[in-house]
Amino acid sequence: MPYVVTENCQDCRFTDCVEVCPVDCFYGDDRMLYIHPDECIDCGACEPACPVQAIFSADDVPAAQNSWIQVNADKTNAGGLNHITETQTPLPTAEAKKARLGL
Repeated sequence: MPYVVTENCQDCRFTDCVEVCPVDCFYGDDRMLYIHPDECIDCGACEPACPVQAIFSADDVPAAQNSWIQVNADKTNAGGLNHITETQTPLPTAEAKKARLGL
């Protein structure tokens, strides 16, 4: 199963996950990143790299965040997102969001 970016990424856009992805399957809008499910090879390298614990295997997404599986698929398949292949500066709200999450 592919990996999925969930709501903890909103207003963060840390790109530590992009740095370790061997297949460049991350895309982003102005608020967060998404994983293209057809491009993800299920290697799991991105999950521990995420500083806000926003990434899960589709099989392990918490029930309350299950809708993010479809959100990632819909957003990446619709097009119009930036293909994120290199580390970028996190959003200005990223550190405050990380602190609110207790991480």
